[in-house]
Amino acid sequence: MDRNPVYLDKLQVERQRGITVKAQAATMLYTYKGEEYMLNLIDTPGHVDFNYEVSRSLRACEGAILLVDAIKGIQAQTMANFWLAYEADLQIVSAVNKVDMKNALPGLVTQQITTSFGIPSDDILHISAKTGLRVFDLLERTIEKIPPPKVGTREEPLRAFLFDSWYGNDWSGVVCLIKVRSGVIKHGDTIRTYQGEKEYTVTDVGIMYPEQESTGILYPGQVGYFTCNMKSTGEAMVGDTVYSTRETRDQVTPFEGFKKSTPMVFGGLYPADEGDFNNLAESIEKLALTDRAVTIQKDTNDILGLGFRCGFLGMLHMEVFSQRLRQEHGTSVISTAPQVTFKVQIERTKEWMLVSTPSDWPEGERLIASEEPRILATIVTPKEHMGAVLKLVTEKRGEQHSLKFIDETRVVMKYYIPLVEMLQQFFDKLKSTTSGYASLDYEDGGYAPSDLVKVTIMLNGKPVPPLSLITHRSRAYEQGKTLAQKLKGTIRRQLFEVAIQAAIGSKVIARETIKAYRKDVTAKCYGGDITRKRKLLERQKEGKKEMKSVGNIKLSQEAFMTVLNL
Repeated sequence: MDRNPVYLDKLQVERQRGITVKAQAATMLYTYKGEEYMLNLIDTPGHVDFNYEVSRSLRACEGAILLVDAIKGIQAQTMANFWLAYEADLQIVSAVNKVDMKNALPGLVTQQITTSFGIPSDDILHISAKTGLRVFDLLERTIEKIPPPKVGTREEPLRAFLFDSWYGNDWSGVVCLIKVRSGVIKHGDTIRTYQGEKEYTVTDVGIMYPEQESTGILYPGQVGYFTCNMKSTGEAMVGDTVYSTRETRDQVTPFEGFKKSTPMVFGGLYPADEGDFNNLAESIEKLALTDRAVTIQKDTNDILGLGFRCGFLGMLHMEVFSQRLRQEHGTSVISTAPQVTFKVQIERTKEWMLVSTPSDWPEGERLIASEEPRILATIVTPKEHMGAVLKLVTEKRGEQHSLKFIDETRVVMKYYIPLVEMLQQFFDKLKSTTSGYASLDYEDGGYAPSDLVKVTIMLNGKPVPPLSLITHRSRAYEQGKTLAQKLKGTIRRQLFEVAIQAAIGSKVIARETIKAYRKDVTAKCYGGDITRKRKLLERQKEGKKEMKSVGNIKLSQEAFMTVLNL
């Protein structure tokens, strides 16, 4: 077994970033009062961008262990995940971890938990996972408080809930993680999934202990895996019902599936080499099997070629997905800047339309109204940084929802903030403003009216669609000027002058000029009549003008990515 201290953080990206991005299941056996108990545990992510992993895992559980850091105290994501478990009607066992650290404040953190969630202080354990302090007490309290699964008998027909899957290898195919609700599933059984019509023969079945440990059979209440030579990732639908072929589909009442996640941001993924498109497509298909929150559709970019337009739950989600493509699949991929989906109402038809990219913007149409998506951000910060945070959210066009203190030192602030503002290094600025002490969580805040405009970038009067952007009118000049300056530093000088313009409709709001290379055509004119020099300069000027009218500026991939990295 791997002796890595954070064993369940199996992915390279998790160990590098120090976060959990993929829920991991593990089974352990524990003897309490002379009886042996099987505990099915799932380690879930904390960051809001992987909230879908948490909600999906809760569907397979009867209870949850709320662990709060004795140094950091309650974070914004702690509150979000607690209410997810509470709304799922799960039994909650609370504990304060890292109480062995010198700067730990277990008493203060216990007070925060009591104030925020109404949990009595006597029910909150003080533990240390590092030293093992009271860890066994936590396991025993888990056994006492959390009820066993409500399941059927072994004699009943097989019903299993499929809540996770991943691609094993070319021999085993897709590995499915299930919770058995009734009946048994064993090696050699023939099964079906409710959403599919194919029959499969179970080739392996077992538990995660914490690696795949073949047991040959799974009983009601157990969480484990099975393989059945599924080769297509589309066959393993998360939230599906697994049943035996001894029954017909009409006899099966499927379990309620998962609510489909709604992407918050969109970004393009393109192969660094256009010839690697098929490899990228295969890698994305396999990776998406382990991350069902990603939406994928093919896309074409004038500069980057054929690729994919993907929807993600947030910026970190997008970054991690791209990083996993490189690390786990060896794919060289180019990621474009994230975008969001706006709404605009056209005067001519009175209809609302969705605008996800600048190319979707209704050119030549008069707009009655426009709306942009926003999020409800929850920020937990020490009170001494409250003024700096208020200034930051105001700059980001934030609108206050609520503000309250959870103890003498920490404050919880809730603000509606436009999603597009969140994409512009909001988290980094929040951390630097508060010296790293603030935490952030957010949820969908719906759409709100906004004065949106499309900023078109032009080179010598010709629009460059991939560089256009949609933004709030108050930000248009600033972003247009920044883009023009970036382009000026990126595009090489030509034999003719290059005008870089940012425009809203027909109105130019920013301009930069790249001067042409100029040969000194008067170098051989020593003295003589000035009209001779003027004639040569006029002829050069006419040549430059003709060259400019037929010349094209080609933007390279490197230049394109440099410009978009605003």
